[in-house]
Amino acid sequence: MPADYHTHTPLCRHAEGEPEAFIDAALRAGLTEYGVSDHAPQPPEPFDDWRMAKADLPEYFEWIERARRHAAGRIPVRSGLECDWLNGCEPWISELGSRHDWDYLIGSVHYLGDWDFDNPKWLGRWAESDVDAVWTHYWRTYAQMADSGLFDILAHPDLVKKFSHVPGGDLDRFYEPVIDAIAAAGSIIELNTAGWHKPCAEAYPAPRFLELACSAGIGLVISSDSHAPSEVARDFPSAIQIAKAAGYRETVLIKKHQRHSEPLPE
Repeated sequence: MPADYHTHTPLCRHAEGEPEAFIDAALRAGLTEYGVSDHAPQPPEPFDDWRMAKADLPEYFEWIERARRHAAGRIPVRSGLECDWLNGCEPWISELGSRHDWDYLIGSVHYLGDWDFDNPKWLGRWAESDVDAVWTHYWRTYAQMADSGLFDILAHPDLVKKFSHVPGGDLDRFYEPVIDAIAAAGSIIELNTAGWHKPCAEAYPAPRFLELACSAGIGLVISSDSHAPSEVARDFPSAIQIAKAAGYRETVLIKKHQRHSEPLPE
């Protein structure tokens, strides 16, 4: 199975499980590599209630080391962070990047202004919003994140569809400018299987986005976005088939920000 680099720990306050259990799940799934990438701290604190605090970073590093000790050479364990792209965040992301010898950083768009639009707590705000305007804002923000060049992986590209609010018409009008930005930046994206378990009932991104990304030469990883050991590598066989249908024949492995390719399994 491909590597699973997008996984969380209880330090984000909405995940559960010990590092040993996550590693055991990764080994059972036959993953090539396993990566830990919890929600990064974000000043000013408390920023929200679904991420680590700066004071949690030493415990996070120990969590990763416990995972490595338990893996005992049976599977490589990579270290990462999932960082939010916010207005003016670049200095903080650069500082985070210097605090540890990370293998990779994941960039995510969870916020549009002050609205963490994928948080069920604020679901009612969607009813008051113009979906076309929200999508325009989201994809413009995603392109800016790609342009920054700060991230090894760009997470769940069309997370904005999570609650099934999707504009009418041909969505290529949103996709194509972002595909151009990601390709120009040399970033890679993830095929995130968590979307199958959300109201949209579709992996992130949609098959059409994935086809465009493949045609543009954008690299791919497959991710579970797991918040519990039982979710590690969840739906990877289905994701592999979708990736192949879009034209992909390999995924990316990352170590110390250096990339290598791995063929998709038959």
